[in-house]
Amino acid sequence: MNKEENLENKLRWLYALQQVDLKLDELEELKGDLPTAVEELQEKIGALEAQVKEQNETIKSSMIERDKLDVEVSTLHEKIERYKSQQYEVRTNKQYDTLTREIDTAEASIVKMEKHMDALADQSRFAREKMESLQSTLDEMRKTLGERQRELDEVSKANEEEELKLTHERKKLLVRLEKKDLSMYERIRKAKDGTAVVPVRRNACGGCHNFIPAQRILELRKNNRIFTCEHCGRILVSDEIVQANANLV
Repeated sequence: MNKEENLENKLRWLYALQQVDLKLDELEELKGDLPTAVEELQEKIGALEAQVKEQNETIKSSMIERDKLDVEVSTLHEKIERYKSQQYEVRTNKQYDTLTREIDTAEASIVKMEKHMDALADQSRFAREKMESLQSTLDEMRKTLGERQRELDEVSKANEEEELKLTHERKKLLVRLEKKDLSMYERIRKAKDGTAVVPVRRNACGGCHNFIPAQRILELRKNNRIFTCEHCGRILVSDEIVQANANLV
């Protein structure tokens, strides 16, 4: 294959790729906002699940800490009772005063711990209430997601065969084209609402409809190089490329 034939084939493949992508875009449009709605719901559900997990961890950690404090309070009560018993057995005021201070310290610690336990109980209650509210919202959102996903699946299934065929054709074209040409195509396509390759119609660009000089059209019909529209930047192809496309893939 000589250079001119290779360039002509490149133009055919680019135009064919554009046609396949336009058809795939049409199939995607049939899905409407369902893909976006499903994706957004999935993200929101993920965020809610993380919040529910966080509240659940708060409840667990509060219970563990309360249980630990409860054991310490019980231990301190036992010590107080032991200190009080010892007070009856001491022989000096100094020993009695020492035990009294130990009792006071233990009682102060109990008061402090019980306040902390009350705060932990409040924290756990608030977390549980919040978790229940989040869970209710999460259940509703999961229900909505299920409905949207079913709708999307129905639309996708209706066009599944055609979409698979087009995707297969697209893959065949991708392996034929050079990386730099694909990069150019994708860049233009992204910038021009999905249309990167257009035919020349009535001496005008098929994309922006601006006039193309006669000399440029003559050069374009040689199909030996890639020309882009001076106004919109889209890749231009001749009628011969458009007609040949029918037998390309």
